[in-house]
Amino acid sequence: MQFADREDTREKLLKQVWTEELNDVFADVARYYDRANHVASLGMWNWFRNSFLATIELQSGQKALDVCAGTNAVGLAMLRKQPDLQVYAMDRSTAMQEVGRRLAAREGFRIESVIGDVHKLPFPDNHFDVVTLQWASRHLRIMDVAREIHRVLKPGGHFYHCDMLRPGNRTIERMYYAYLRVSLSVTAVLFRSGIAARNCKKYFIDTLSLFYSVEEFTQLLQHVRFDDVSSKSLLFGMIGFHRARKPRA
Repeated sequence: MQFADREDTREKLLKQVWTEELNDVFADVARYYDRANHVASLGMWNWFRNSFLATIELQSGQKALDVCAGTNAVGLAMLRKQPDLQVYAMDRSTAMQEVGRRLAAREGFRIESVIGDVHKLPFPDNHFDVVTLQWASRHLRIMDVAREIHRVLKPGGHFYHCDMLRPGNRTIERMYYAYLRVSLSVTAVLFRSGIAARNCKKYFIDTLSLFYSVEEFTQLLQHVRFDDVSSKSLLFGMIGFHRARKPRA
C-alpha cells in the first residue's frame, strides 16, 4: 500500500473542510459534544471509552500527551487512574479545550493545554512516555501526525489510538454509513446544531470511506517505524484501538 499516495488523495478531497470549516464545526459542537456522542452511539459511548482506556498502561510520574484532546475526556480518565501523571492536552479548537479546562478544574486536576496544529507538535524529541489520540484521525493527514507522535515519544514509550475506522466488510460498511447519516441528522435536531455542523454531514461519511481499516492502520503505524503494534476492534471493525511502541534502539 502506498500510504503517501493515499494521504495525498485524502488531503486533496478533504482539505477545504480541514482548513476552512472544521474550526467552526468544533466551536459549534463543543457545548454538547459528549452528550451527542452518547446519543449517536445508542448509549455505547462509555463502553467505547472504557474499552480504549483498558488498553492504556500507566505508571506513576509518567508524562502523557493527549493529541486532539477535545474536551479532555481521556486526559481526565488517565488522571483518575494515575493522579500523579503530568498530562498535556493539544487541540486545534479553543472552544473544545475551554470545555475541557472547566471539566478538569471541576475535578481538581491540572492539564496543560496547548492550542495549535497537531501536525507540528511543539515538544522536543523523546519527551513523553505515553501519547494518546482518539476520535480525530480521520480529520488529519494521519501519517504525518503519527511521525510527529513517534518523534516526541521516548524510546520504549507507547502510542494509543482510538477512532471510527472503515470496516473491512463492504456490506457492513454500507450499513454503517446508512446508520451514520440517520444519527447525524437526529443529533443535529436534538442538539440544535448550527449551520457549520449541519453542512458537514456528507464530510463525516467521506472521512470514513477514504480512511483505513483496522488492519491497514496497523500497517501504517509499522510504516512510520513503530513496533510491537497490536489492535482490537469493536462492532465488526467500525471502532478500532491500536497500541504501538517506539523502539528502544
